[in-house]
Amino acid sequence: MTANSGLFNRRFAQNFIPLPGFNVPSVGSLAPNFTLPQVGGNIIQLSDYRGQKSVILAFTRIATEKLFCPYCYPHILELKERYEEICDRGSELLMITSTDSIQSQEIVKNLRLPYPFLYDPECKIFRRYGAGQALGVPLPAQFIINLEGRITYRHLFSFIDGHASTDTILNQLDQL
Repeated sequence: MTANSGLFNRRFAQNFIPLPGFNVPSVGSLAPNFTLPQVGGNIIQLSDYRGQKSVILAFTRIATEKLFCPYCYPHILELKERYEEICDRGSELLMITSTDSIQSQEIVKNLRLPYPFLYDPECKIFRRYGAGQALGVPLPAQFIINLEGRITYRHLFSFIDGHASTDTILNQLDQL
């Protein structure tokens, strides 16, 4: 059991009211820096990638280690299947979830995810990037950040236009 065990927990209450994304960093702006823990024990700081690799930030919606958003689950698996294509473009994918450490470890183990999986159970980085919220968890979003640390692409989730497709993400990387 964790602080986020079960669907109805503190995180659920804090993210229950549906809100659209707000204060979303604009394309062309410097990506807000952050430091988050990664499953496996590393601490990831976004600014460490500056000048090294372009970065895809994939904010995903997972309620618990066993309860995935029906829009996000296929997206998580598609990114897994196409992760090598992202790496071949000199980029890194950082997936960010609002699950806690224990839940995140279970997700990575069960899905055998090859990319860095970061956890933000307080949803601070979700909010810093302007992701909205609904029904207990923050909404997903995707951002592409170039070598200079600037946002070159952003996509906020809506129920009409779920996730940016992996093909769109790869095409955006090709334009960097």
